[in-house]
Amino acid sequence: PYLAKRQIALQKSARSRYDSRMPDEAKTGGADAEWPGLFYRFLIDEKDASVYTQRNYRQALDEFDKWYRKANVSPVRWAELERNDFRLFLRQLGRRELSQAAIRLRFSALNSFYKFLMRRGLVEASPLKGVTLPKPAKRLPQFLTIDQMIALLNAPEAEYNAERLAKEGTSKKVRKALYLRDRAILETIYSCGLRIGEMCRMTVDEIDFEESVVNVQGKGKKERQVPIGRAALDAIQGYWQHLAKPPAIDEPVFFASETKRTPVYPRLVQIRLKKYLNACKLDATLTPHKLRHSYATHMLDAGADLRSVQELLGHSNLATTQVYTHVTTERIKRAYDEAHPRA
Repeated sequence: PYLAKRQIALQKSARSRYDSRMPDEAKTGGADAEWPGLFYRFLIDEKDASVYTQRNYRQALDEFDKWYRKANVSPVRWAELERNDFRLFLRQLGRRELSQAAIRLRFSALNSFYKFLMRRGLVEASPLKGVTLPKPAKRLPQFLTIDQMIALLNAPEAEYNAERLAKEGTSKKVRKALYLRDRAILETIYSCGLRIGEMCRMTVDEIDFEESVVNVQGKGKKERQVPIGRAALDAIQGYWQHLAKPPAIDEPVFFASETKRTPVYPRLVQIRLKKYLNACKLDATLTPHKLRHSYATHMLDAGADLRSVQELLGHSNLATTQVYTHVTTERIKRAYDEAHPRA
Protein backbone atom coordinates (compact mmCIF):
# COMPACT_ATOMS: atom_id res chain seq x y z
CA PRO A 1 0.00 0.00 0.00
CA TYR A 2 1.06 3.58 -0.72
CA LEU A 3 1.19 4.75 2.90
CA ALA A 4 3.28 1.75 3.95
CA LYS A 5 5.81 2.53 1.20
CA ARG A 6 5.82 6.19 2.20
CA GLN A 7 6.45 5.30 5.87
CA ILE A 8 9.40 3.10 4.88
CA ALA A 9 10.79 5.94 2.76
CA LEU A 10 10.43 8.41 5.63
CA GLN A 11 12.19 6.01 7.99
CA LYS A 12 15.10 5.53 5.57
CA SER A 13 15.33 9.29 5.10
CA ALA A 14 15.38 9.88 8.86
CA ARG A 15 18.09 7.25 9.35
CA SER A 16 20.24 8.67 6.56
CA ARG A 17 19.89 12.21 7.92
CA TYR A 18 21.11 11.05 11.30
CA ASP A 19 23.89 8.84 9.93
CA SER A 20 25.23 11.71 7.80
CA ARG A 21 25.62 13.90 10.90
CA MET A 22 26.84 11.16 13.28
CA PRO A 23 30.38 11.62 14.61
CA ASP A 24 32.99 9.10 13.40
CA GLU A 25 33.35 7.55 16.86
CA ALA A 26 29.60 6.94 16.95
CA LYS A 27 29.61 5.39 13.49
CA THR A 28 32.27 2.94 14.57
CA GLY A 29 30.31 2.02 17.71
CA GLY A 30 32.65 3.79 20.15
CA ALA A 31 31.39 3.69 23.77
CA ASP A 32 28.05 5.38 24.39
CA ALA A 33 28.32 7.90 21.56
CA GLU A 34 26.06 5.70 19.44
CA TRP A 35 23.21 5.70 21.97
CA PRO A 36 21.38 8.74 20.53
CA GLY A 37 21.34 7.01 17.16
CA LEU A 38 19.78 3.91 18.70
CA PHE A 39 17.20 6.12 20.38
CA TYR A 40 16.27 7.91 17.14
CA ARG A 41 15.79 4.59 15.38
CA PHE A 42 13.65 3.38 18.27
CA LEU A 43 11.43 6.46 17.83
CA ILE A 44 10.99 5.65 14.14
CA ASP A 45 10.82 1.84 14.08
CA GLU A 46 9.15 0.96 17.37
CA LYS A 47 7.57 4.09 18.81
CA ASP A 48 6.22 5.30 15.44
CA ALA A 49 6.73 8.83 16.74
CA SER A 50 5.51 11.72 14.63
CA VAL A 51 8.02 13.64 12.52
CA TYR A 52 7.57 16.54 14.94
CA THR A 53 8.48 14.40 17.96
CA GLN A 54 11.49 12.99 16.13
CA ARG A 55 12.64 16.50 15.22
CA ASN A 56 12.09 17.94 18.71
CA TYR A 57 13.84 15.06 20.49
CA ARG A 58 16.80 15.13 18.12
CA GLN A 59 17.16 18.90 18.52
CA ALA A 60 16.99 18.59 22.33
CA LEU A 61 19.74 15.98 22.52
CA ASP A 62 21.86 17.86 19.98
CA GLU A 63 21.45 21.06 21.99
CA PHE A 64 22.55 19.36 25.22
CA ASP A 65 25.49 17.76 23.40
CA LYS A 66 26.68 21.13 22.06
CA TRP A 67 26.26 22.84 25.43
CA TYR A 68 28.14 20.08 27.26
CA ARG A 69 31.03 20.09 24.78
CA LYS A 70 31.37 23.86 25.09
CA ALA A 71 31.08 23.90 28.89
CA ASN A 72 33.38 20.92 29.55
CA VAL A 73 35.63 20.90 26.49
CA SER A 74 34.98 17.18 26.10
CA PRO A 75 32.44 14.92 24.37
CA VAL A 76 29.33 13.77 26.20
CA ARG A 77 29.57 10.45 28.02
CA TRP A 78 25.91 9.67 28.56
CA ALA A 79 26.66 6.85 31.01
CA GLU A 80 28.77 9.10 33.22
CA LEU A 81 26.52 12.18 33.48
CA GLU A 82 25.27 13.21 36.91
CA ARG A 83 22.27 15.13 38.19
CA ASN A 84 24.32 18.29 38.56
CA ASP A 85 25.12 18.28 34.82
CA PHE A 86 21.45 18.60 34.04
CA ARG A 87 20.90 21.19 36.76
CA LEU A 88 23.60 23.31 35.14
CA PHE A 89 21.98 22.80 31.74
CA LEU A 90 18.62 23.83 33.22
CA ARG A 91 20.21 26.98 34.68
CA GLN A 92 21.69 27.83 31.29
CA LEU A 93 18.28 27.44 29.62
CA GLY A 94 16.78 29.74 32.25
CA ARG A 95 19.37 32.43 31.51
CA ARG A 96 18.25 32.36 27.88
CA GLU A 97 14.75 33.29 29.06
CA LEU A 98 13.12 30.36 27.28
CA SER A 99 9.48 29.69 28.06
CA GLN A 100 8.58 27.06 30.64
CA ALA A 101 7.07 24.95 27.87
CA ALA A 102 10.28 25.09 25.83
CA ILE A 103 12.39 24.05 28.82
CA ARG A 104 10.04 21.21 29.73
CA LEU A 105 10.05 19.98 26.12
CA ARG A 106 13.85 19.65 26.19
CA PHE A 107 13.80 17.74 29.47
CA SER A 108 10.94 15.55 28.24
CA ALA A 109 13.21 14.47 25.39
CA LEU A 110 16.12 13.81 27.76
CA ASN A 111 13.87 11.87 30.14
CA SER A 112 12.56 9.72 27.30
CA PHE A 113 16.12 9.09 26.16
CA TYR A 114 17.21 7.82 29.58
CA LYS A 115 14.08 5.72 29.99
CA PHE A 116 15.01 4.08 26.69
CA LEU A 117 18.57 3.46 27.95
CA MET A 118 17.27 1.94 31.19
CA ARG A 119 14.90 -0.40 29.33
CA ARG A 120 17.81 -1.51 27.16
CA GLY A 121 19.95 -2.13 30.24
CA LEU A 122 22.53 0.44 29.14
CA VAL A 123 22.24 2.49 32.36
CA GLU A 124 20.95 1.52 35.78
CA ALA A 125 19.26 4.81 36.69
CA SER A 126 18.44 8.18 35.20
CA PRO A 127 20.64 11.11 36.29
CA LEU A 128 17.64 13.36 35.64
CA LYS A 129 15.83 12.00 38.67
CA GLY A 130 15.47 14.76 41.23
CA VAL A 131 15.96 17.63 38.77
CA THR A 132 13.18 20.10 39.56
CA LEU A 133 11.67 21.76 36.50
CA PRO A 134 9.67 24.99 36.42
CA LYS A 135 5.97 24.37 36.86
CA PRO A 136 4.02 24.56 33.60
CA ALA A 137 1.91 27.67 33.15
CA LYS A 138 -1.79 27.02 33.50
CA ARG A 139 -3.22 27.65 30.06
CA LEU A 140 -6.73 26.61 29.17
CA PRO A 141 -7.25 25.14 25.69
CA GLN A 142 -8.57 27.49 23.06
CA PHE A 143 -11.75 26.39 21.33
CA LEU A 144 -14.53 27.62 19.05
CA THR A 145 -18.12 28.00 20.16
CA ILE A 146 -20.69 25.79 18.46
CA ASP A 147 -21.90 28.72 16.32
CA GLN A 148 -18.33 29.55 15.31
CA MET A 149 -17.68 25.91 14.50
CA ILE A 150 -20.76 25.68 12.28
CA ALA A 151 -19.72 28.86 10.47
CA LEU A 152 -16.25 27.38 9.88
CA LEU A 153 -17.69 24.11 8.56
CA ASN A 154 -19.82 26.08 6.08
CA ALA A 155 -16.94 28.33 5.01
CA PRO A 156 -15.52 26.11 2.21
CA GLU A 157 -18.87 26.05 0.41
CA ALA A 158 -19.30 29.81 0.82
CA GLU A 159 -15.76 30.42 -0.47
CA TYR A 160 -16.35 28.14 -3.43
CA ASN A 161 -19.54 30.01 -4.39
CA ALA A 162 -17.76 33.35 -4.05
CA GLU A 163 -14.87 32.23 -6.26
CA ARG A 164 -17.28 30.74 -8.82
CA LEU A 165 -19.16 34.04 -9.10
CA ALA A 166 -15.90 35.99 -9.37
CA LYS A 167 -14.75 33.83 -12.29
CA GLU A 168 -18.05 33.75 -14.16
CA GLY A 169 -17.59 34.72 -17.79
CA THR A 170 -13.88 33.88 -17.74
CA SER A 171 -11.99 30.81 -18.89
CA LYS A 172 -10.75 30.14 -15.37
CA LYS A 173 -12.18 27.09 -13.63
CA VAL A 174 -12.94 26.70 -9.97
CA ARG A 175 -11.71 23.41 -8.53
CA LYS A 176 -14.78 22.32 -6.60
CA ALA A 177 -13.19 19.08 -5.40
CA LEU A 178 -10.68 21.01 -3.27
CA TYR A 179 -13.43 22.88 -1.45
CA LEU A 180 -15.36 19.66 -0.97
CA ARG A 181 -12.19 18.06 0.40
CA ASP A 182 -11.65 20.93 2.81
CA ARG A 183 -15.23 20.69 4.06
CA ALA A 184 -14.81 16.94 4.55
CA ILE A 185 -11.51 17.42 6.41
CA LEU A 186 -13.03 19.95 8.81
CA GLU A 187 -16.08 17.77 9.36
CA THR A 188 -13.92 14.70 10.04
CA ILE A 189 -11.57 16.37 12.53
CA TYR A 190 -14.50 17.88 14.43
CA SER A 191 -16.68 14.77 14.21
CA CYS A 192 -13.96 12.42 15.49
CA GLY A 193 -11.73 14.70 17.56
CA LEU A 194 -8.68 13.68 15.53
CA ARG A 195 -5.14 14.95 15.71
CA ILE A 196 -4.07 16.43 12.41
CA GLY A 197 -1.54 13.64 11.85
CA GLU A 198 -4.20 11.01 12.44
CA MET A 199 -6.45 12.62 9.85
CA CYS A 200 -3.66 12.91 7.27
CA ARG A 201 -2.79 9.20 7.71
CA MET A 202 -6.36 7.95 7.30
CA THR A 203 -6.93 5.39 4.56
CA VAL A 204 -10.23 4.34 3.01
CA ASP A 205 -10.24 0.90 4.61
CA GLU A 206 -10.18 2.49 8.08
CA ILE A 207 -13.68 3.92 7.66
CA ASP A 208 -16.70 1.67 8.27
CA PHE A 209 -19.57 3.51 6.58
CA GLU A 210 -22.18 1.00 7.73
CA GLU A 211 -21.22 1.13 11.41
CA SER A 212 -20.21 4.83 11.28
CA VAL A 213 -16.85 4.25 12.99
CA VAL A 214 -13.22 4.97 12.14
CA ASN A 215 -10.17 2.92 13.13
CA VAL A 216 -7.65 5.59 14.10
CA GLN A 217 -3.89 5.02 14.03
CA GLY A 218 -2.84 7.17 16.97
CA LYS A 219 0.41 8.07 18.69
CA GLY A 220 2.90 5.30 19.36
CA LYS A 221 1.11 2.85 17.06
CA LYS A 222 -1.89 2.87 19.41
CA GLU A 223 -5.17 2.13 17.67
CA ARG A 224 -8.60 3.25 18.77
CA GLN A 225 -12.08 3.15 17.28
CA VAL A 226 -14.13 6.33 17.28
CA PRO A 227 -17.62 7.16 15.98
CA ILE A 228 -17.94 9.39 12.93
CA GLY A 229 -21.06 11.44 12.27
CA ARG A 230 -23.30 11.23 9.22
CA ALA A 231 -22.39 14.81 8.21
CA ALA A 232 -18.71 13.85 7.99
CA LEU A 233 -19.41 10.62 6.09
CA ASP A 234 -21.63 12.47 3.59
CA ALA A 235 -18.96 15.14 3.15
CA ILE A 236 -16.30 12.49 2.44
CA GLN A 237 -18.46 10.71 -0.12
CA GLY A 238 -19.40 14.02 -1.74
CA TYR A 239 -15.71 14.81 -2.12
CA TRP A 240 -14.92 11.41 -3.62
CA GLN A 241 -17.72 11.78 -6.17
CA HIS A 242 -16.04 14.88 -7.61
CA LEU A 243 -12.68 13.19 -8.11
CA ALA A 244 -11.72 11.89 -11.54
CA LYS A 245 -11.06 8.56 -9.85
CA PRO A 246 -12.26 7.74 -6.30
CA PRO A 247 -9.55 6.45 -3.92
CA ALA A 248 -8.85 2.73 -3.74
CA ILE A 249 -9.35 0.81 -0.51
CA ASP A 250 -5.71 1.29 0.57
CA GLU A 251 -5.34 4.90 -0.57
CA PRO A 252 -5.60 8.08 1.52
CA VAL A 253 -9.05 9.42 2.32
CA PHE A 254 -7.90 12.96 1.44
CA PHE A 255 -5.55 13.76 -1.43
CA ALA A 256 -3.21 16.75 -1.44
CA SER A 257 -4.35 17.71 -4.95
CA GLU A 258 -6.59 16.50 -7.75
CA THR A 259 -3.67 15.37 -9.89
CA LYS A 260 -1.36 13.77 -7.31
CA ARG A 261 -2.75 10.92 -5.24
CA THR A 262 -0.59 11.69 -2.23
CA PRO A 263 -2.15 12.28 1.19
CA VAL A 264 -2.78 15.75 2.57
CA TYR A 265 -0.10 16.95 4.94
CA PRO A 266 -0.32 19.11 8.07
CA ARG A 267 1.06 22.31 6.56
CA LEU A 268 -1.47 22.23 3.71
CA VAL A 269 -4.35 21.77 6.16
CA GLN A 270 -3.07 24.68 8.26
CA ILE A 271 -2.92 26.97 5.21
CA ARG A 272 -6.44 26.06 4.09
CA LEU A 273 -7.80 26.43 7.62
CA LYS A 274 -6.34 29.93 7.89
CA LYS A 275 -8.17 30.89 4.70
CA TYR A 276 -11.52 29.84 6.16
CA LEU A 277 -10.85 31.38 9.58
CA ASN A 278 -10.21 34.70 7.85
CA ALA A 279 -13.39 34.29 5.82
CA CYS A 280 -15.36 33.78 9.06
CA LYS A 281 -13.54 36.69 10.76
CA LEU A 282 -12.20 34.31 13.40
CA ASP A 283 -8.71 34.19 14.92
CA ALA A 284 -6.52 33.15 11.99
CA THR A 285 -3.78 31.90 14.33
CA LEU A 286 -5.95 28.99 15.49
CA THR A 287 -4.46 25.64 14.51
CA PRO A 288 -6.22 22.43 13.40
CA HIS A 289 -5.60 21.10 16.92
CA LYS A 290 -8.03 23.72 18.23
CA LEU A 291 -10.80 21.86 16.38
CA ARG A 292 -9.93 18.87 18.54
CA HIS A 293 -10.15 21.11 21.61
CA SER A 294 -13.56 22.28 20.41
CA TYR A 295 -14.71 18.69 19.97
CA ALA A 296 -13.71 17.77 23.54
CA THR A 297 -15.20 20.90 25.07
CA HIS A 298 -18.52 20.53 23.25
CA MET A 299 -18.73 16.85 24.22
CA LEU A 300 -18.23 17.63 27.92
CA ASP A 301 -20.65 20.57 27.73
CA ALA A 302 -23.28 18.20 26.37
CA GLY A 303 -22.85 15.80 29.31
CA ALA A 304 -20.30 13.25 28.06
CA ASP A 305 -18.36 11.63 30.89
CA LEU A 306 -14.65 12.36 31.22
CA ARG A 307 -13.50 8.74 30.82
CA SER A 308 -15.36 8.35 27.51
CA VAL A 309 -13.87 11.58 26.16
CA GLN A 310 -10.43 10.35 27.23
CA GLU A 311 -10.87 7.17 25.19
CA LEU A 312 -12.24 9.05 22.19
CA LEU A 313 -9.28 11.44 22.19
CA GLY A 314 -6.76 8.64 22.70
CA HIS A 315 -5.24 10.17 25.83
CA SER A 316 -3.19 7.70 27.87
CA ASN A 317 -3.50 9.88 30.97
CA LEU A 318 -6.84 11.11 32.33
CA ALA A 319 -5.14 14.26 33.62
CA THR A 320 -4.58 15.33 30.01
CA THR A 321 -8.33 15.19 29.40
CA GLN A 322 -9.22 16.89 32.67
CA VAL A 323 -7.96 20.24 31.39
CA TYR A 324 -11.16 20.47 29.34
CA THR A 325 -13.27 20.29 32.49
CA HIS A 326 -11.53 23.47 33.65
CA VAL A 327 -12.64 25.15 30.44
CA THR A 328 -16.29 24.28 31.01
CA THR A 329 -16.08 25.12 34.73
CA GLU A 330 -14.57 28.54 34.05
CA ARG A 331 -17.29 29.31 31.52
CA ILE A 332 -20.01 28.27 33.98
CA LYS A 333 -18.45 30.53 36.63
CA ARG A 334 -18.42 33.50 34.26
CA ALA A 335 -22.05 32.91 33.34
CA TYR A 336 -22.94 32.74 37.04
CA ASP A 337 -21.04 35.94 37.85
CA GLU A 338 -22.75 37.79 34.99
CA ALA A 339 -26.28 36.53 35.61
CA HIS A 340 -26.81 35.84 39.31
CA PRO A 341 -27.99 38.86 41.34
CA ARG A 342 -26.10 37.72 44.43
CA ALA A 343 -22.89 36.61 42.71
